[in-house]
Amino acid sequence: MKRLAALFLAALFLLTGCSSQKQEKEQEPVKYEYLCWDVFDTVTTVQGYAPSQEVWDQAMEVFHDTLLEYHRLYDIYNEYPDLVNLATLNRMAGQGPVEVDDKIISLLTLSKEVYDLTGGRTNVAAGAVLRLWHDARTLGLEDPDQAALPDQAALEEGALHCNMDDLILDSQAGTVELADPEMSLDVGSIGKGYATEMAARAAVEAGVTSAYFNVGGNSRTVGYKPDGSSWAAGLETPWKGDESLPAYLDALNISDLSLVVSGDYQRYYTVDGEKYHHLIDLETLYPAQYASSVAVICADSGLADGLSTGLFCMSPEEGLELVESLEGVEAKWLFPDRTSQESSGWKNYQA
Repeated sequence: MKRLAALFLAALFLLTGCSSQKQEKEQEPVKYEYLCWDVFDTVTTVQGYAPSQEVWDQAMEVFHDTLLEYHRLYDIYNEYPDLVNLATLNRMAGQGPVEVDDKIISLLTLSKEVYDLTGGRTNVAAGAVLRLWHDARTLGLEDPDQAALPDQAALEEGALHCNMDDLILDSQAGTVELADPEMSLDVGSIGKGYATEMAARAAVEAGVTSAYFNVGGNSRTVGYKPDGSSWAAGLETPWKGDESLPAYLDALNISDLSLVVSGDYQRYYTVDGEKYHHLIDLETLYPAQYASSVAVICADSGLADGLSTGLFCMSPEEGLELVESLEGVEAKWLFPDRTSQESSGWKNYQA
């Protein structure tokens, strides 16, 4: 009897041990992934951790639905049934205040702040100029033999209708007015970053505890990895075609941060053998020529997006002075001659 009791106790101990080991194994962090390509005309990827597959799936549904909502609100090319978006605002320019979703007012409020910070280099009211370059680039990509630059007189006329003072916001009434009938909004310089920030926050509220969100190159991370290590990112080499260079330069630790890069290698077309990219210097009305790329690290993806555009379109000296004056913001410039410049705190994020 004592022997049977001993065997029973031993078996119970083993079962308890196995149960404990199994429970411990089940509690090991599981890495999940997510992919979509129906928002902001780009590929979106997410990798991260959540308490369970169910929580992850629900959070990714919230993340996607939030991004899609912002995509439709900030669309300047298409209108949607029962939705007042930026395309609606552009169509109603000069017709008085228009009631809009507060997500539009929030974006445009930030846009005005970034406009002031960058001395007007990031200007969401410059659609009259940016549209001309967009149309020329689209036609040039569709038929390279017919690629041409925008008409200079049209560019100069468009520049007369980019006054930020004509973008009138009334947060209490919930309205936006484009006072100039010829003005149009283009939030390509900041909209995707702002939407990324808001969607990432929504995913966290839905249960994501640690994640790396990448919306068409706009990176936003949440938390650290379960082992305590930082989320890492690489700074892409802008000088395409140079096989002597690695695909990525700096390795960066960016936990709970955003990394946004503006570069001349991302969207461009060619006219008579010369490349013309999409980042327009509103002083010259032509693509900015100061750098090959500018990367910005800061906590907020919307701010990072807007700053990267503005810094790309100003002199490196002026840009460095601006970054050094901003708390929690760092930047790195890569130039066509393969040299670089970085703010004083950039090295703190290098792996």
